[in-house]
Amino acid sequence: MEDTVPARPERTPGAKFVWAALIGLILAIPLFSVYLLVYDRQSQSQVARASIAQGWGGPQTIAGPFLVIPFLDQATETVVEGGRQVTRSHDVWRELALSPDVAELETKLSPERRKRSIYEAVVYEAAVKGQARFALPADLARYGVTVDRLAFDRAELRFGLSDARGLFGAPPQVRLGGTSLTLQPGKGPAETGGSGFYAPLDASALKGGAIVADFAYAMRGNDSLTLAPQAGDTRWRVISPWPHPSFQGGFLPASRQVGDKGFSATYRVGNLALGQSLVDVRDPAQATPSGPRIQGPEAGEHEARITLIQPVDLYSQVNRAVKYGFLFIGFTFLAFLMFDVIGGVAVAGVEYLLVGVGLVLFFVLLLAFAEVIGFTAAYLLASAAIIGQIAAYSAAVLKSWRRAVWIGGLLVALYAVLYILLSLEAYSLLIGSVLLFVALGAVMYLTRRVDWTGKRISAT
Repeated sequence: MEDTVPARPERTPGAKFVWAALIGLILAIPLFSVYLLVYDRQSQSQVARASIAQGWGGPQTIAGPFLVIPFLDQATETVVEGGRQVTRSHDVWRELALSPDVAELETKLSPERRKRSIYEAVVYEAAVKGQARFALPADLARYGVTVDRLAFDRAELRFGLSDARGLFGAPPQVRLGGTSLTLQPGKGPAETGGSGFYAPLDASALKGGAIVADFAYAMRGNDSLTLAPQAGDTRWRVISPWPHPSFQGGFLPASRQVGDKGFSATYRVGNLALGQSLVDVRDPAQATPSGPRIQGPEAGEHEARITLIQPVDLYSQVNRAVKYGFLFIGFTFLAFLMFDVIGGVAVAGVEYLLVGVGLVLFFVLLLAFAEVIGFTAAYLLASAAIIGQIAAYSAAVLKSWRRAVWIGGLLVALYAVLYILLSLEAYSLLIGSVLLFVALGAVMYLTRRVDWTGKRISAT
């Protein structure tokens, strides 16, 4: 008599659901690994872009010009001599810093894409020209300074440029009354970390009225251009063929035009909006910044910044796509579970796992191809490959090509919806929540007669 092996009892529908959910949770590990991979590749991309732009000039900040006139002042100090306090006075040099009454600047930005391997950085050349008008304030005596104490022959006209390595081409030109001035490096304001250049001059003409300085220089930089306005009335006009500017900082353009052929923007900022006077009396040591200024990712509240952005950041798009990974796994597993519970086709745990791994692999393929051929083409290629692979495998698992077509159709719909969600970021939450509501209703309807516990006794 032959021994018979008892048949293993079939899992209840509820147990199958728990098993599929458990496998889905396990797949969170590789899905999180893909998220870390995207972050790592994005960091490598940022390092590569910085390497491409190295030597070209960093994100630039321009400031000035402003006029500095030294003067002799009386300083007193109290010392103890022979047990008695003695007050002594001596001469010290101080500085009178004048911001222009009116400063007009025009900047022409010429961007350029530079590539190294699969990485790309946006750099630019900027031609800056302008005019600044200076005048002694009528109430100069209020600042404790008199005209006769000003050393006009030792005056300096100072300009700020955060990365002076970016200066290129012909040397900067600064003219006062039609006379070219000789330039020296350094002595920039705190807004540019002390970086810049200056021109020594004789400002005696200020005694008779206002003076006007004309200037022009060319520089290179990357990513962004920032202006730190200082004049009583700053007017800054920027034109560029770059079609994707981002206007940031505490001051936005008074007028702007953005189109496919580029943009133009005009700023107008007054010193009252800046909250600062046009006159400052200070010690020379106070005027020297303590160290180089590191430009942060956000513009300051007293700055106007224009960033040349890339309209499509593939890493942020892939990153957002990975966050929808659980929806892909959940919807696909539900489809297999319906065929198992309702259609009677047993699906093993390993088969769930292999399908889930294929769904996770989509995001790896998307990232790898997007770095080479762009996001849209990579999305089409990766989704077609995974849909074909899982549909073919489903035909064997579900023992029917017709059922495999249903799985393939579901994946096509999921990938199409995901692409719409990535394209319509503002409405992604609304669309996603509605789809989840519809999907939940469909599952409830299809499983309304399913005995999840396997213990329900049918009425006789």
